[in-house]
Amino acid sequence: MRLDKYLKVARILKRRTVSKELAANQRVVVNGKIAKPSTEVNVGDIIEVTFGSRCLVVKVLEIKDVVKKNDASVLYEVVEERIVEENV
Repeated sequence: MRLDKYLKVARILKRRTVSKELAANQRVVVNGKIAKPSTEVNVGDIIEVTFGSRCLVVKVLEIKDVVKKNDASVLYEVVEERIVEENV
């Protein structure tokens, strides 16, 4: 599944356009490499998303095309959540 779609389906980000924007601005890393919106996501991948001053690191546990809102959290496991300092 594409990265931008996974982030939306898993409810990590609310809209796919936001996912695309973050990835296009090099704020999404998959397995240690800067990712494009079209990057394929597989089970076991580590995704690091930086939005605002927050960084969320998740491990992909499952991939589904459609999932209900209450079940979205079973698709991933939060590995780390931290505040990042912006470089000025």
